[in-house]
Parts: sequence; C-alpha cells; structure tokens
Amino acid sequence: MRKTFLTVLVLFVFSISLFGQKYAYIDSEYILNSMPSYVEAQAELDRLSVEWQKEIEAKFKKIDDMYRKYQQEAVILPDETKVKRQNEIIAAENDAKELQKKRFGTDGDLFKKREELMKPIQDRVFTAIEEYAREKSYAFVFDKAGVMTIVYADSKFDINSEILTKLGVVGRK
Repeated sequence: MRKTFLTVLVLFVFSISLFGQKYAYIDSEYILNSMPSYVEAQAELDRLSVEWQKEIEAKFKKIDDMYRKYQQEAVILPDETKVKRQNEIIAAENDAKELQKKRFGTDGDLFKKREELMKPIQDRVFTAIEEYAREKSYAFVFDKAGVMTIVYADSKFDINSEILTKLGVVGRK
C-alpha cells in the first residue's frame, strides 16, 4: 500500500511540473502577411526581382543574337575575326553571368535588399513574441509555419551546460 501511494505521489508531482509550463504557438507567415509593412516590402522585392530578371534575360538574348550572327558569318570570316568574335561572345556571357550572380547570388543585391527591408519587420515581430511570452509566462512558443520551430524559450529551461557537463565537455560562454 505504501509503495502504491509513493508511486501515485511521484506521478502526481511529475504531472504538476509538466502542466506548470505554458506553451503557445504562432504562425509567423500569417502574422507577417497581416502586416502592411511586410506586404509592401515583399511587393518591392518582387518588383526588383522581376526588373533584374528582365535585365539579365535581355543580356542573354543579346548574347544569343551575337552567337547566331557569328554562326551565319563564320564561313566567310577570317580566322582572326572569328577568334575576336568568339572572345566577345564569351566575354558578354561572362558579364551576364556575373550580373546574375551580383543580383541573385547568396550575397547579391536581392539578398541585401531583403535584409534591409525584412529584418527590421521580423525583429519587431520576434521582439513582440518575446515580450508577450514573458508577460504571459510561456516557457516555449512554437512557430507552426513551415517546419515547427521554437521562436521563444525561457532561458531557465536551457540545459545545454548540464548536458555538456554530463558528456564531459566544457561549455563555451
């Protein structure tokens, strides 16, 4: 009887600690798309993207025209002129690829513009989430948009140091 009572008591205490933590979720896509500043920023990025894509497509069309003209005239061109035209086509193609990389590369103009326009909005949203979570004493706030991720976690539930100690690894500060 005493063993059963202790088991029930331990389970009761454990369940209280589980239910004592509050969890919530948000949908960041819904929140962001509900913000006029985000919608405007996204529209600006879309406009720039289309504009820059047209610019790049025009360069590649010009290169294609240069190549077709070269193919038509190649039979009658002297070798020296052939080499010169081939080099011009290659140079134009390299320029177009470089522009494409400059506009849409991992550190390109579109990436920089997205950072400039979106980061302040996203920072505002995440600050609001953090403030609200602290006010309402949430332990964790999950984001259900895309892959479920934690957007806020109360630091008192951080056990990284303990796990590193258990593994015999010295934690970094």
